[in-house]
Amino acid sequence: MAAGAAVLGRAATRPPNIVLVLLDDLGYGDFGCYGQELIRTPNIDGVAAEGTRFTDCYAGGVVCAPSRSVLMSGLDGGHAAVRANAGTIPISAGDITVAQVLKQAGYATGGFGKWGLGDAGSAGAPTRHGFDQFFGYLHQVHAHSYYTDFLWDNEKKFPLPGNANGGREQYSADVIAERSFQFIADNKNRPFFLYACYTLPHAKFEVPSLAPYEGKPWTVGQKTYAAMVTRADGYVGRIMELLKKHGLDRDTAVFISSDNGAHFGEEKGFDLFRSNGRLRGQKGQLYEGGIRVPMMARWPGRIKAGAVSAYPWAFCDFMPTVAGLAGARPPAGIDGVSMVPLLTAGREPQREFLYWESNVYDAKTKSLRQERLAQAVRRGPWKAIRQKLGASLELYSLEKDVSETADVAAQNPQVVARMEAIMKSAHAEPRPHDTGSMDWVK
Repeated sequence: MAAGAAVLGRAATRPPNIVLVLLDDLGYGDFGCYGQELIRTPNIDGVAAEGTRFTDCYAGGVVCAPSRSVLMSGLDGGHAAVRANAGTIPISAGDITVAQVLKQAGYATGGFGKWGLGDAGSAGAPTRHGFDQFFGYLHQVHAHSYYTDFLWDNEKKFPLPGNANGGREQYSADVIAERSFQFIADNKNRPFFLYACYTLPHAKFEVPSLAPYEGKPWTVGQKTYAAMVTRADGYVGRIMELLKKHGLDRDTAVFISSDNGAHFGEEKGFDLFRSNGRLRGQKGQLYEGGIRVPMMARWPGRIKAGAVSAYPWAFCDFMPTVAGLAGARPPAGIDGVSMVPLLTAGREPQREFLYWESNVYDAKTKSLRQERLAQAVRRGPWKAIRQKLGASLELYSLEKDVSETADVAAQNPQVVARMEAIMKSAHAEPRPHDTGSMDWVK
């Protein structure tokens, strides 16, 4: 809080606008600034060059809904409301989100893309959790189609008549992006929080144009995936143009990340792009390829330009960080730590560990299958993984072995014992709540 207030005192008469671009299933290695050589991402690479790029940032979970639950709440995977992809399990009425904290601080709040934390009519709908407006998909399965015949405008259906009866005239990602651009124009005279949770490049892989990859000697799936990533980069370019057009460039903190790692996917030719770089594993796994994600932060004159940081932080830290930037107070009892000192002064916060869970939902019992609970901990250079309850602990030294090729648990029994103790203490039983529904299909 004090650090955030000090920053704001030097910065401007109003707190900074906050923009979070969260892409969907985009891997650690899919941006040029993270080593991608085939897919073009000039706008995102430009944001990284004008801000700080983080090499060791982590999603909140291995798949969509749990990761977004951690992001919105500041609670890690052992405490967050949503622990698995399971239709739509809504966050509870009493759960406090980033949008609620910023709205209370006087921000206009808008979300555009995929929510995944509560359907229309449920306690978890975004407009019941601090968003002045939300446009896009509420249910994660609904978001699998880019040519749906409707989207949600708050809690009302917004028809896409060009896609009725199998039509393919309105590409949902473009429709959503345009609404996010309008939000900037509509709120240029007050502080705003733009949560641009775009669905690209999540499968299914479909795009109106293969540009600029039509002539590449790749499969159609590979061209499609690359075009989707570059299309998302174009959205970022539009955001940056609008901030400059409205004189907001130096008054806005921009963050760009992905909700989890990329998946292998034969249809997109995973090996061609090496979407997760040197990292082991993919979406759905607790290895680095499933949870380590790109993250960059840009705020001219406040966040150092051209910098690279290897400090480990995660989605649970977003809540206290943006609260600090806004001069607001985050909820008590969260797991996240404010990164304001790191962003604005290069001072690394103190923390003991980062924690994740991977859960499987049983639709018949409407509960998590606890015997399938997987856990991971990062503490300093050490990373521990337990694939399921009762399994032996795997241990990796990320400092020496970022690809997690050598399990060194047997050689480090004291580290293993400490990691096991953390896993035991960090997990709390999920709170009972409404398990949601599949009502979006009606």
